[in-house]
Amino acid sequence: MPNLNDLAALCLPTGSRLLADETENRLSLCLDGQSLIQLQLTRNPELMVQLQEGRPDSLALWSACYWLFARDPACQRLTWKLDEQPTQALLSGLLIPAPVSGEYHCERTLFWQLPQPWLGQSLTGSYPQQMVISAGKRHPLRPVKPQGEVYRRFDARLGMWISLRTVDIDLDLARFNRWQNSARVASFWQEEGSLEQHREYLTKLQADPHTLTLIGCFDDQPFAYYEAYWAKEDRIAPFYDAGDYDRGIHMLVGEENHRGPHKVASWLSALVHYLFLDDPRTQRVVAEPRADNARMIGYMQDQRFHCEKEFDFPHKRAALMALGRERFFDRCDLS
Repeated sequence: MPNLNDLAALCLPTGSRLLADETENRLSLCLDGQSLIQLQLTRNPELMVQLQEGRPDSLALWSACYWLFARDPACQRLTWKLDEQPTQALLSGLLIPAPVSGEYHCERTLFWQLPQPWLGQSLTGSYPQQMVISAGKRHPLRPVKPQGEVYRRFDARLGMWISLRTVDIDLDLARFNRWQNSARVASFWQEEGSLEQHREYLTKLQADPHTLTLIGCFDDQPFAYYEAYWAKEDRIAPFYDAGDYDRGIHMLVGEENHRGPHKVASWLSALVHYLFLDDPRTQRVVAEPRADNARMIGYMQDQRFHCEKEFDFPHKRAALMALGRERFFDRCDLS
């Protein structure tokens, strides 16, 4: 795994590449070979950031914040000293006014809630609310489900891209069938079957407005399958006080070479990050693994989920795992 102390470049989902020349007291960033911003750094004890020259645009300010937060996952706040008010950065929430005139804070907990560039063109967060009733359950009208890639971020710790895209049945059916028929996955999912059975399974979910089926990729190679559902309309709703915008997740890693705690930390945090960004009204992400799946429960607890209780579904004894929005973004260690 790469050492973040040796970080010299960061890739952006747009295809651009950030390069840095950094010392203890200075940072110079280039974007695709063009000089972007030059900063003076003071660590006393919080990191103070000051322009060496010029008037940066919002992209330059964002890029510098991204670099400094990725470089040090323990850093929770940057203090910018600027001669002119950064209007766009203030409107977006990238910066907030500090008590001292001419100083502005970038808070890690706010930075990672900004949807771009991780989400691309997702519009779910601006979808208007209208309450409807379906199958006897009252819930917000859900937006049309996206198609294609919905999330992409370079994981600086792994040195790999982590991305999420929607399931393409024709493209993904064979691998989904292989994954579900592996003994390890089948022991928890219990969805073994033929290609046609799995085509029917995925087709049904594709038509279900409350469930989004996703493929997880490392460096664009599929390795996992996820189901993200709106909890209010799901079978889990009677077992806890489900919020209107709570999301739930089902997860399986199909490729053996992408198992292990360091990979789980990457993809699970990315999946939760996507769901919290997809709609800022989402306050909680839940899951209901089998209560005896100690390894998965342990991985989720490592990512700040907590077990609210155990309960009985008709088909299994489940653990209700929950992670609140505030807890996820508080001291968020994405890099």
